[in-house]
Amino acid sequence: MAEFDTSHVKNIVLLGHAGSGKTSLAECMLFEAGIITRRGSIAERNTVADYHELEQERGNSIFSKLLHARWQGYKINIIDTPGYDDFVGEVISALRVADTGVMLLNGAAGVEVTTDIIWQYTEKFRTPMLFAVNKLDDENADFDKTVAEAKAHFGNKVAVVQYPLQTGPDFNAIVDVLKMTLYRFPNQGGKPEKLPIPESEKEKAEQLHRELVEAVAVNDETLMEHYLDRGELDEDEMRNGLRQSLINHDIFPLFCVSAAKDMGSGRIMGFIDNVCPSANEMPPQRTLAGEVLPCDANGPACIFIYKTVSESHVGDLSFFKVYSGTIRAGMELENETTGVSEKINQLFLVEGNKRIPVNELVAGDIGATLKLKNTHTNNTLHVKGRNYELAPISFPPPNMTVAVEPARKGEEEKLSQALHQLREEDPTLLVEVSPELHQTLIHCQGDMHLAVAKWKIEHNHKLDIRFIKPRIAYRETIRRMAESSYRHKKQSGGAGQFAEVYLRIDPWYEGMPDPKEFTVRGREEHILGWGGKLVFYNCVVGGAIDQRFLPSILKGVMEKMQEGPLTGSYVRDVRVCVYDGKMHPVDSNDISFKIAGLQAFRHAFQQADPQILEPIYHVEVICPDDVTGAVMGDLQTRRAMVEGIESEGHFQKVLGRVPLAEMDGFSSTLRSLTQGRAKFRSSFLEYAPVPFDLQRRLVDEYAKTVKEELVPA
Repeated sequence: MAEFDTSHVKNIVLLGHAGSGKTSLAECMLFEAGIITRRGSIAERNTVADYHELEQERGNSIFSKLLHARWQGYKINIIDTPGYDDFVGEVISALRVADTGVMLLNGAAGVEVTTDIIWQYTEKFRTPMLFAVNKLDDENADFDKTVAEAKAHFGNKVAVVQYPLQTGPDFNAIVDVLKMTLYRFPNQGGKPEKLPIPESEKEKAEQLHRELVEAVAVNDETLMEHYLDRGELDEDEMRNGLRQSLINHDIFPLFCVSAAKDMGSGRIMGFIDNVCPSANEMPPQRTLAGEVLPCDANGPACIFIYKTVSESHVGDLSFFKVYSGTIRAGMELENETTGVSEKINQLFLVEGNKRIPVNELVAGDIGATLKLKNTHTNNTLHVKGRNYELAPISFPPPNMTVAVEPARKGEEEKLSQALHQLREEDPTLLVEVSPELHQTLIHCQGDMHLAVAKWKIEHNHKLDIRFIKPRIAYRETIRRMAESSYRHKKQSGGAGQFAEVYLRIDPWYEGMPDPKEFTVRGREEHILGWGGKLVFYNCVVGGAIDQRFLPSILKGVMEKMQEGPLTGSYVRDVRVCVYDGKMHPVDSNDISFKIAGLQAFRHAFQQADPQILEPIYHVEVICPDDVTGAVMGDLQTRRAMVEGIESEGHFQKVLGRVPLAEMDGFSSTLRSLTQGRAKFRSSFLEYAPVPFDLQRRLVDEYAKTVKEELVPA
């Protein structure tokens, strides 16, 4: 039988900007719960959560970690998350399974960019949220300023539950306006002494207490009646009112903590146990088919895989949340996505890099299992006879692309296997083998994300790789009309080859009328796989070319459009009118007309004022006001057209159109310019003509490449 029932399991996720103290707070929680006997530190590289070699090397969290603590009869599952936007996928997957978020704010830095970005995801998931102002022992800590910023960014639903008696190196006392008690901590932290609130603080504490009670009462008619009748709410009313307000996103209680000194963590844990909702108190999950799935340990078994980690010599470790039923070791479940049956051979609680075997896990709990052969992140597994499929996690699109290749020839297959494993572990990292660019591309969130991928490939797969600048997927088109003809004639004994094709090409645009100069006998409109269109007209009269050869001419044109004459790029938005030609009763065939059509199109294209088009991306940079000028200046050096500046919360959002060819290195430059205080997102916008000097350079470079390929080795 499970040690804790569903109502006594609480799932929390620690959130916040890098350096806000999430891992240190997790360490305090484990220490206070007696899971560990000594608190580790980031500086000493010995915390339970940041156990990975790469995290210890870099000094910050990179992966989300599952931990757990037992506190006052409850089990608290703790997911510690990284604070850099490059690893946002780890944050989103943790939010998907958490029932409460604890957002840490750096008392010396206030609300930072990543905090705002993460907040958007908490709003999407409707995660009940607490705030904890950390680092109040820092000499630059400013609690009042941090609270003011929190309310400005996240609204007046931020409700102060605690405030520090003083900040800075002498910080050691917290006034709790919910319990109306002063907590004074010993120098080494830990269990505080409970004291009456000093006379000098009573007026402030009572005012904040009233504001907190009113914030709870205003969201519930019954509680408001009790408050108006008695001028107060009792402990049970406050607890239940706070819990419902958290679930409804009506209140975000704010606490004080110094994770470095282990001051305040126990009070937060007590609030999590006593007030924060367990999974069965949250709104029930709905399947994609719309069926309600209550969080009930006696219901049909159903789990959701939110994260996969590959462990050397062991295999894939799948992390999951039990959304219904009780999962026992040896149970067989069906994967709704793949239809394959999976046996749950082992069940584990996870404590950083330690796995603790258990026999069963109940609805609401989080755990892990090994060696699910056909199960991946975002899959739902359920008892046979059901068709449950829970909503998958939606991950953000990538912001950065590089090409990757092995340092040594002959290791392409090994690289392919390594990239497949990376993709399995990290859904925010996309891998593309581009037939157009003849490169393997990695699409990721930023420089740090890419550096982690490189480290994994080199250390876990023992493969040296190099990242190179990806080629740009240019397009080619024309700007004026041109005509051309081509005669293909080949005689080599026996049946020969003969075809002659006359055609005209024009720039195509939407709504373009049919050509008036020719008699149109047929029209085909082809939406091209690479964007744009080819409109093909049969304007042949008098039987100069047999109808059966028109598809071969079209095939020749299409083949040349896949390797444009200027740069070898795809051709788009062209109208082709075939209006005359000749054929031979014996020697004409499909291949002859294909060749003639291809060559006639090539010659006409070169005479039609050809134009190279480049991909333009819409870029949004979110940054503090004091670095906006530097950001705009850098964008302008990249041939960007800055379209304006908008406010996003308390940050500035710089909007621009930037050629993809100029985006190389933007992520690292932005981090350097803004000291990591800015983030950006980008998306494809359109294709636009390249400047004349750039077109000439691109054509020359391509011609040189083709010439080199033609020279025999």
